[in-house]
Amino acid sequence: MNTITRLVVYAIISLTFATTHAQEKAADSLKKTSVDYKIEALEEQKIKIEKEEKDFLRQEIEAINERLDAKQITAAEAEELKKEAAKKRAANIENRLAIIDSRISLLMRNGYDDYDFDIDPDFIGLRKNGEGSYSFGLKIGDKEKNKPRRYDRRTTSDLVFAFGFNNAIIEGQDFDDSPYKLGGSGFMELGYAWKTRIFDNTNFWRLKYGFSFQWNKFDIKDNQYFVNTDGDVTLQEFPVELSKAKFRTTNLVFPVHLEFGPSKKIEKKDYFRYSTRNKFKVGLGGYAGLNIGSMQKLKYKEDGNRIKDKQRGGFEVNEFVYGLSGYLAWGDTALYVKYDLNPLFKDQAFDQNNISVGLRFDMD
Repeated sequence: MNTITRLVVYAIISLTFATTHAQEKAADSLKKTSVDYKIEALEEQKIKIEKEEKDFLRQEIEAINERLDAKQITAAEAEELKKEAAKKRAANIENRLAIIDSRISLLMRNGYDDYDFDIDPDFIGLRKNGEGSYSFGLKIGDKEKNKPRRYDRRTTSDLVFAFGFNNAIIEGQDFDDSPYKLGGSGFMELGYAWKTRIFDNTNFWRLKYGFSFQWNKFDIKDNQYFVNTDGDVTLQEFPVELSKAKFRTTNLVFPVHLEFGPSKKIEKKDYFRYSTRNKFKVGLGGYAGLNIGSMQKLKYKEDGNRIKDKQRGGFEVNEFVYGLSGYLAWGDTALYVKYDLNPLFKDQAFDQNNISVGLRFDMD
């Protein structure tokens, strides 16, 4: 019995040592694989560094050429600036590659110790991450900070937001006779726009273009609601008293405006900009796009129960939307007007054209 016990113990001990040895070999193999991978990644990083610095040099030379074309510097000054830029970028390549080579040497020499070598190209050096954990790296700065500033930025972009009153101009009716409440009817617009200077040496004329989502809402008066009868959409009296009757269209449009007005030129050593901050500006143009939805919302009581009825689609709204728009602005805030040239509904006896007046904010 003792012999069997000893044999079992010996077998367990042997199996334990064998398992531990296999695990150690697997761990060593994994470490070697990890080191090889990190060295390969660092070699690839060296190629990226050279390309990045060369791209920066190309952008700097383009900016110098723009200044030369604008006759702000002489040909001799431009040549000297190009030489300085090339010298700086060459030194950057040399220094950054030396850092990567040092990291590779450390990995090859210390690949099996307790250091964790981070392949982040923006960090070189030794730092402590937590208990028993270190990273090797050094923060060498934001990549964007090394990127040269564009000498002339001809196109800028901004977010557009507008809201205000909404109503309709109806053929054969005075505006005072509109079936839509003035206070409860409103619009909202949210979009993105680009602004491009038209001429080289003046910013007085600009082209503004982009895309916007427009929501136009009508608050219907006199207990009426829209009814579609074989394609003929008309306002009819609702059978019971309505607490709310609203109709809304949603459009995706692409506005284009010719914007003009004074601006301030800001000139620096290596760039210049035009600013319209706290300046008067005018925008005249229009828009075209598509209707992407319509909805009528009714609220009322029936047999003591509160009813909310939302009817989407089926109102013969024109799919193609186009119109005129304009704004008068001081800085980023404008008085804004837009008018749909297309009738709201298809094939109606009397055309209804949406009109909106409100405030517009171009947050550039």
